[in-house]
Amino acid sequence: MLPLIIVAQFLGTSLWFVGNAVVDEVATQWPEVSGAVGWLTSSVQLGFIVGTLVYAVFALADRFAAHRVFFASSVLAAAANAATLIAPESFAWFVAGRFATGVFLAGIYPVGMKLAASWFRQGLGNAIGLLVGALVLGTAFPHLLRTTALPWRPVIISASVLALIGGIAVRLGVPEGPFVKRQRGFDPRGSLSVFRDPSFVRASLGYFGHMWELYALWAFMPWALAVAWPGLAAEDQSLWAFIVIAGGALGCGIGGRISLRTGSARVAMVQLAISGACCIASPWLLDVGGVPAMALLLVWGITVVGDSPQFSTLGARTAPPERVGTALTLMTTIGFGITIGSIQLLSALAEPGGPTWLLIVLVPGPLAGLWAMAPLWRRDPTRPAAPPGATEG
Repeated sequence: MLPLIIVAQFLGTSLWFVGNAVVDEVATQWPEVSGAVGWLTSSVQLGFIVGTLVYAVFALADRFAAHRVFFASSVLAAAANAATLIAPESFAWFVAGRFATGVFLAGIYPVGMKLAASWFRQGLGNAIGLLVGALVLGTAFPHLLRTTALPWRPVIISASVLALIGGIAVRLGVPEGPFVKRQRGFDPRGSLSVFRDPSFVRASLGYFGHMWELYALWAFMPWALAVAWPGLAAEDQSLWAFIVIAGGALGCGIGGRISLRTGSARVAMVQLAISGACCIASPWLLDVGGVPAMALLLVWGITVVGDSPQFSTLGARTAPPERVGTALTLMTTIGFGITIGSIQLLSALAEPGGPTWLLIVLVPGPLAGLWAMAPLWRRDPTRPAAPPGATEG
């Protein structure tokens, strides 16, 4: 089941950054609009927040079969993305289409994790690591499509077709697993009960700090590449943006394997600390440019998302079993709300060609996340039980 979920997650999440991949071409139709990258990214994020609130309040992933919710959401997200082509000359229409795409992505990303959690108890951190790695590749994929010199309209259509294929794959090939528990009835107030567990709260706070950094860095990766490597051709910039963002799949996969031995909390905290160090170093290395700047961006791309599946694993393991889908949805709802703040802040501060210190404003996220997660370093609920006679390292 896991390979099918991974492929479907990759195909579905290719919708996420397709607007960013084509923004330079589409923005020529909106000469009166400034900060188009920030608006297009934030519209998807805001749509995702609204969608996750709806999915969480109505507990859709816990009251109905998750594979059917995934399929319906994939169809609707693909349609919303394609609908941007009806009137692309209208900035309001294009943004509305991206917003609607974000709404239905709420039934792809968290619900895919719910499906994985229904099949795994042991090794869940590794499974979700591979799943989030698929999301990373899907997020980066539109940048790879742009390197083929395809016009922007076929790029948008291609992403919709891929998402539709992913939804069909899950609907036909991935039923819910043996560890699923169905919530009975509609209980919106009960959804907030997931925050009663202190470990779930700490995992959520760590995730929120990570989210302050993640999507802002992804959204401004082309900007960072332009600063570090002036004169880089558009196709080469798209290729490097794909490489740096897709490198996060490596962090997710390796982190997932390590979590089988150490638990999820330590993996998440180490990667969060490395990405925070990249934040701090970014003004100097972007100013130097060249190989040092590209090395920084590659390490940052690997670690900035490598902690994400481990936060989700901690959330899934500390939430009430009958509310795992709702817990993960609420967790991501708040996290994506935080991304709008960091994206809009960078949009307000960004200038063509600089300033090189821009990305350091992301530092508070990793620092706050590490502070919140500190008690879980030794009290990790996902850590394998020590053999008899072993001592705590």
